[in-house]
Amino acid sequence: MHTANDPTAPTAPTAPTGPARRSLLLAGGAGALALAAGCRTGPGTTADHAPDGGTPRRGGRLRAAFAGGGAGETLDPHAANLFVDAARAKALFDKLADFGADLAPVPRLAARWEPNAALDTWRITLRPAAFHDGRPVTAEDVLFSYRRIADPKGTFRAKASLEPIDLAASRAVDAATVEFRLKRPYAEFPNVLAAFGAYVVPRGATAFDRPVGSGPFSFVSFTPGSSLLVKRHPGYWEGAPHLDELEFLIAGEESARVNALLGGQVEYAHELNPATARAHQGKGRIDVVRLPGSSMQGFVMKTDRPPFDDKRVRQAFLLIADRRELVDGALSGAGEIGNDLFGKGCRYYASGLPQRTQDLDRARALLKEAGAEGLKVTLDTAPAATGFVEAAGIFKEQAARAGVTVEVKVGNKETYWKDIQTSGTFASYRSGAMPIESHVSQRLLTGSTTNATHWRHQDFDDLYQQAQSTPDEQQRTALYERMQRRLHDEGGFLIWGFADWIVATAPTVRGVSRTAPANTLDWARFDRTWLA
Repeated sequence: MHTANDPTAPTAPTAPTGPARRSLLLAGGAGALALAAGCRTGPGTTADHAPDGGTPRRGGRLRAAFAGGGAGETLDPHAANLFVDAARAKALFDKLADFGADLAPVPRLAARWEPNAALDTWRITLRPAAFHDGRPVTAEDVLFSYRRIADPKGTFRAKASLEPIDLAASRAVDAATVEFRLKRPYAEFPNVLAAFGAYVVPRGATAFDRPVGSGPFSFVSFTPGSSLLVKRHPGYWEGAPHLDELEFLIAGEESARVNALLGGQVEYAHELNPATARAHQGKGRIDVVRLPGSSMQGFVMKTDRPPFDDKRVRQAFLLIADRRELVDGALSGAGEIGNDLFGKGCRYYASGLPQRTQDLDRARALLKEAGAEGLKVTLDTAPAATGFVEAAGIFKEQAARAGVTVEVKVGNKETYWKDIQTSGTFASYRSGAMPIESHVSQRLLTGSTTNATHWRHQDFDDLYQQAQSTPDEQQRTALYERMQRRLHDEGGFLIWGFADWIVATAPTVRGVSRTAPANTLDWARFDRTWLA
């Protein structure tokens, strides 16, 4: 399994053709979580329907193909790590909140949240909702779920997100009210409620072979590494799904998912690469759905290791990059250029900073100033995400024009994310969907566990803590801008682009969001989908 900021889907062996194709579809394959990241504007509170969607029609079974995790798969929502895990958990369970298209938290099981003046205690009011067996969702279920996730003996990935909560001091005020006590002021606490994997399960739940949740679909059958079948839950708090049934099928390789869609074996195929999408766009056999600017693409420079411990070298590399050439070459043009900042289009994004462009003369001057003329560096990469190896080759050519020799080292895609966290100095990178606040707290503070750039500055940490202690949103926005100006000038992220996220459906499928990044509320929102 990969690290929390591993937003990849490794490629499985080439799919067979003919009769063997169906066996691959049901056989499973390796895949890693791809938290396709980035933000778009808009509320993101309901699914965006296709222009020709029309009136929703009730009935039928939709079959959705995802990459999977093999025979060891589980329906424990707290153990979710893969895209298919997240989609299945969303069908069966609910969170207190989820992220809208702009990565702002949207209430779900929580009807509302209210902080105290110090921002270190938050009161959550639950909406009326019930589990599939008829039991009401209560404050005790919420506390049980969060304590299960945070158990020191467990390995659930949402544990890090829940770290600010003092769960021992938190309490159920009544059946519909939870009071969370925090270890410190936290203005962005609702982001925790929406964290990946922070699902609410019934109090006392330990086995998930026949899970009981409060989501829009209820359990029917499950074969790990092969399929999950669920059915409409008529008592769902937000209204019953349009579909009678939903089936998740496993196809490890992209070509297997596309072939299954073309062959009528499934109606939804998750995660296509740009070349495949271009080949089928407008042909009428499938509907290609592009979610613009969903995945951040870039390189990371370790700021505490030579040569990148000199900010002039980092600044030179930021100026070497021709971002348009990288987007066009590595992503087949399916994306938009970046500006060395995470979260384009998100709340708090510093959109007023000037767009950085290639300036080889200035890059050479900075390298000379730093005593780094004739610099040679190794760029670690792997076929761990779309465009990684291609982008490395393109940047190598760009760097040569500034007098820098880049040796591209292609590593093991299965261990890549763990490897670059601790080793090397310069590496390909892709980021997952999260608010800018979460990106800062998880990747840019001295104590951050996934700090790939090794950016560790106490004054920067202090700005973040000041932002979390600031009730006024306008003042908080100004603090985030100060942090981003610092990163834009001397940080270790070279963010050259934001890639489209691509799924495909049969022409009969309606109600698929065309704006929601992966792992946000309206992504894989099958309760709002129907068959025409």
